[in-house]
Amino acid sequence: MKRILLFAILSMSLLGFTQTLSTYEKPPVFTECESEIVDQIKSCFNYTLNSFIYKNFNVPDVVTKESYNGEVQVLFEVNKDGEFRVIYTDAIYDELKEESKRVFGLLPKVKPATYNGKPTYVQYSITIAIPLSEPVRQLNEVGEVKPTDKESINATLSNEYDAIADELKPYQNLEYNSQLNVPFTHSYYAQFDAEMNAIGTNSHTGAKPFVYSDVARYYDIKAQKDSLVKQTDSWLGRKLFNEHLVEVQGKDYWFTVDPILDLQLGKDGEAEFNSTWNNTRGIYIQAGLGKRLNLTASVYESQGRFADYFNQYAESLKAFGPDPAIIPGRGIAKRFKDDSYDYPVAEAYLSYTPADFLNIQFGHGKNFIGDGYRSLLQSDVASPYPFLKLNTTFWKIKYTSTWMWLKDVRPEVVVDDAFLTKYMANHYLSWNVSKRLNIGLFESVMWADTNNRGFDVNYLNPIIFFRAIEFQTGQGAGNAVLGLSSKYKWNNKVNLYGQFILDEFSLSDVTGGEKSWKNKYGYQIGAKYFNAFNVDNLLLQAEYNQVRPYTYSHNTQILNYAHFNQPMAHLWGANFKEFVLIGRYNYKRWFGDAKFIIGQRGLDYNTDDDNVSYGGNIYRDYNDRNADTGIEIGQGNKTNSFMTELQAGYLLNPATNLKVFSNIIYRDFNPDAITPSAMDSNTLWFSIGVRTDLFNWYNDF
Repeated sequence: MKRILLFAILSMSLLGFTQTLSTYEKPPVFTECESEIVDQIKSCFNYTLNSFIYKNFNVPDVVTKESYNGEVQVLFEVNKDGEFRVIYTDAIYDELKEESKRVFGLLPKVKPATYNGKPTYVQYSITIAIPLSEPVRQLNEVGEVKPTDKESINATLSNEYDAIADELKPYQNLEYNSQLNVPFTHSYYAQFDAEMNAIGTNSHTGAKPFVYSDVARYYDIKAQKDSLVKQTDSWLGRKLFNEHLVEVQGKDYWFTVDPILDLQLGKDGEAEFNSTWNNTRGIYIQAGLGKRLNLTASVYESQGRFADYFNQYAESLKAFGPDPAIIPGRGIAKRFKDDSYDYPVAEAYLSYTPADFLNIQFGHGKNFIGDGYRSLLQSDVASPYPFLKLNTTFWKIKYTSTWMWLKDVRPEVVVDDAFLTKYMANHYLSWNVSKRLNIGLFESVMWADTNNRGFDVNYLNPIIFFRAIEFQTGQGAGNAVLGLSSKYKWNNKVNLYGQFILDEFSLSDVTGGEKSWKNKYGYQIGAKYFNAFNVDNLLLQAEYNQVRPYTYSHNTQILNYAHFNQPMAHLWGANFKEFVLIGRYNYKRWFGDAKFIIGQRGLDYNTDDDNVSYGGNIYRDYNDRNADTGIEIGQGNKTNSFMTELQAGYLLNPATNLKVFSNIIYRDFNPDAITPSAMDSNTLWFSIGVRTDLFNWYNDF
């Protein structure tokens, strides 16, 4: 554990060292080194420091008696006043640690390192070899100064490391022009939605998340982040308010490392145990190798207890096995204590752009298709999954092909205690027909490993129509759906958008006027109003969604449009209609969001007297339907719901999107009949917290 801690602190120390080394014009200067030429000051600093330690370090008796051969690791800083300060020491003997601190406390003030002529701090690590050896300074053939005795007290860094450090540069926020995805949250994307949707831009906003380099053509994220920088000279202040914890940039590479936090405390006015909380810790890494390869990884370790309605929904998603719940949008949760959950999550991907028109991503995460708050085509409400994605952009076209490896985790489909794997492939073609109008064509197919079929190579073709392939492989072998999206830029302030999803089509049934169950479709219409009422950074959004019963379901239950017991499109499944009204406002680091949702859906009764499917539960076989005709939205256990969610907060760190916030949810859920699967609920949930905001939390079940 101690070595792990040392490694972590070394990493943090190296951040300070590499940043400072690459930016200061002059290293710290001992009095003895003031007459040295500039190129020799660093070597003189090393030699003078080593000599001081050699002359003043008293090896403790306990170490001498043991004839100890080893080392002491010391991390230290020379601050902008020229004072030495020990940050951390590591050695087998505590006496060696204390002696190291004593010796560094004796060091005189020096002239501090400078950057642009101004004093700054610099951090170093040093290894003190025991027993001590007197350092020797000698010029080599080219005038470079270096220690001649490799077993002597090591200088701050070895010559090899000095060579690496010399190529390091000030970190220039390269992620903002990289091939990485901009972390997708509705609130963050709203900040540059107006610029991406200006009349005449050739942007494509349907397939999310966006790649930074695509956004950079229309919106300067780096300049926006820089405008929020707080003036602070301390290392802690910079890391807390302005910078990544670790940020390193070399000649052909860069990387950042940040902690992830999601710490919340709250109250649920409805639940018996009315305190709610969440405790998420993790690490977030971004990196670039060359100009075309980027990668990112995030690991979350979480425990929490939520509002009662949220907990009930999570437990209704329970997978096969002993674990009691699936946390929506995250993953399987095991029991933590008596009434809480433990739910680890990991996400990562590689992003490679071999040519300017092609981006390839392979990883574990989520995707979203649409311009609205909801998506009827593909949403991000389910748990993360493995995926391969190709984005091809040319002329006025962006073509996105995505292949996904999904899981059906219900007990009835588990084989040998292993979850069932199924596959999904999507094509989405976005075409800017004019400077105002965009049209998108969507198709998707779901298939399973029937007949040892595995991943069907027929669906690898990125430009073929899935419906034709489905017929060739067997009509029962897959579940294909078609979709259409559109967006019209009324002006630079108002956008209109919509979606249409078609799961099954029978012209005679559609025109027959009998409301056939085969009319499996849904649609969305919405509008966005940017800088509403001439208030900068105020976005208003209105959206209506409805999906008919039995859409997304299938007669082969494993071919439903879902993953980990969660829909891959709208989180309500099917058999619903809803109206959503959203307002978002940002002022410098302050933000506020308001959301109102009014909806009606038809739930199943799930009782001994009535156990048919009314079309809302997409996991049920549509052959269990209640009727062939007369099918209407809201049939079954009609449930009206209203939800409002208000959130306000302050952006602590623009580089990491770390926020402090308060959140209030009011939810009224009223089914006509109270059943074990449909409980009347009236919830007021208040919470406060601090969060690294990297993904969407959906609380509106």
